[in-house]
Amino acid sequence: MIKKTVLTIAFLVSATLAWACTNFLAGKGATVDGSTLVTYSADSYSLYGALYHYPAATYPKGTMLDIYEWDTGKYLGQIKQVEKTYSVIGNMNEHQLCISETTFGGREELVDTTGIMDYGSLIYVTLQRAKTAREAIKVMTDLVAEYGYYSGGESFSIADANEVWIMEMIGKGTGNKGAVWVAMRLPDDCVSAHANQARITTFPLKDKENCLYSKDVIKFAREKGYFNGKDKDFSFSDTYNPLDFGGLYWCEARVWTFFRRIDPSMDKYLSYIKGETKERMPLWIKPAKKVSAQDFKNYMRDQYEGTELDITQNMAAGPFHTKLRLSPLSFKVDGVEYAQERPVATQQTGFTFVAQMRNWLPDYIGGILWFGVDDAATALYVPIYSSITAVPTCYDINNGSLLEYSPTSAFWIYNAVANFAYSRYSLMMPDIRKVQKQWEDDFNTLVPEIDKQAATMSKDDARAFLTKFSIEQAQASTDSWKKLGEYLLVKYLDGVVKKEKDGKFLRNEYSLPASVLRPGYPEEYLREMVKHNQNLRVKTVEEMNNRK
Repeated sequence: MIKKTVLTIAFLVSATLAWACTNFLAGKGATVDGSTLVTYSADSYSLYGALYHYPAATYPKGTMLDIYEWDTGKYLGQIKQVEKTYSVIGNMNEHQLCISETTFGGREELVDTTGIMDYGSLIYVTLQRAKTAREAIKVMTDLVAEYGYYSGGESFSIADANEVWIMEMIGKGTGNKGAVWVAMRLPDDCVSAHANQARITTFPLKDKENCLYSKDVIKFAREKGYFNGKDKDFSFSDTYNPLDFGGLYWCEARVWTFFRRIDPSMDKYLSYIKGETKERMPLWIKPAKKVSAQDFKNYMRDQYEGTELDITQNMAAGPFHTKLRLSPLSFKVDGVEYAQERPVATQQTGFTFVAQMRNWLPDYIGGILWFGVDDAATALYVPIYSSITAVPTCYDINNGSLLEYSPTSAFWIYNAVANFAYSRYSLMMPDIRKVQKQWEDDFNTLVPEIDKQAATMSKDDARAFLTKFSIEQAQASTDSWKKLGEYLLVKYLDGVVKKEKDGKFLRNEYSLPASVLRPGYPEEYLREMVKHNQNLRVKTVEEMNNRK
């Protein structure tokens, strides 16, 4: 049943989506400067936004590595440690290898509760062991084959400065160690995306240069009764993660809104997102014009603006068009289940980044993690070079937590700004975007100069220089955001707006605050108030005098 309402589209929803992350990808031929790009929003109400750091190290033979599930901290077991590991900052290592993910879950019976490698550990262990995307695919698939795969179905973005890959993986169930998987290389001149729904359908079985897969990916599906057609017709997504309402409306919709900004002709797939047609979107598309890292930052802030799914425009957005939606995304009224939209930029983001890998520079200069915490719409992407040897205090995992406020933690400072802005979103967002743009424009001008300076130094001196630069920019921008929060509090205190001129609050002739602006509610909301509550109407003097 499909039914239009004033809120959204109503469906009988089988289950509420538990995972919510987004990845956008671009090959080096699709970007304005020849870099490869991968984005990530790590979206979870239980994730503290921080920048992880694993220093390079050497280990004695026979050393074992403890594995803890990334999501929960649960101890899963031990694996053999390698002799030498690489330095990792966030989701990129010193060789410009980047790995990110979105969870699609898939068939529940294929989760192996005895496996040791969960998806998060798989990412960060591999980043310490591999130099290239192809090498990473081998490391990841070898690890799950030897130690078992603990998580549900996962889509991984795996990229270096030359190649970008999408790998989709799902376990085989308890008692059947390993995983089935397929990896496809993104054409250099294309972009792609995934957002909690498996997207690889059929794949070229004989193109070993651009397509890799487990030898039993089709055989296992036959054994389980999931597939009985010809090998050439086998679809990984349709077999291991069949589309349902959530896969379309909460997952594929985020891919669609990215694609439509890359190529306006992709607007036609709105009917697919709404479940009205069955033609699936392609795995990747060629952009109408080449994209930049800044474009990708802006795409990560998408909230379906300009479409009928625009989350800031429906009734739930309230009078000031807020994007904040209380979970869960589905709810029942009079026995009918309804669904709210889930945009790319969402309030529960722990951290977000745009990874930029540049093959014309040495690895210790070429890799930049444009890093931010909290909601991408109200966050700032700060340049963090992937070869740095220390983490800014404001991004340190030990500086505060989800249960412990820290006044020096970027996560808490950015959340303070965002959560205040949600109450009067349409009024405050112009102020936030102004500061956001100023910083990012400055970063985009500054980084090329920093690259040039680092290129004149020895590797060790360059790493020290880039470490100092990254830490200073992270701290300065976080301090600026704290001041932005203070400014917003002063300007919008108690529902009114302080007057300004040339960036300063106005005062009267006696040096006291000038009279305030009282914006009230937007007219369209006032009409709704009147419609739903006639008692709001102010009676005239004549009516009062004529009362009986």
